[in-house]
Amino acid sequence: MATAPTGDDDVFDEFLSERGHETETVGWEDDYNKKKCPDCGGLHETAASECSVCGWRP
Repeated sequence: MATAPTGDDDVFDEFLSERGHETETVGWEDDYNKKKCPDCGGLHETAASECSVCGWRP
């Protein structure tokens, strides 16, 4: 299956948001001088690219 062109993402986001789903891009949260995983709340060094607790990736 091919991926949809980027322009269609807005249509899908609108469809999902009208039905109560969140469509924001999720990234690391900041907690003092550490990165905080938005999924499990695990704290990591600023160079982290993956959560070592739950495996979440931005």
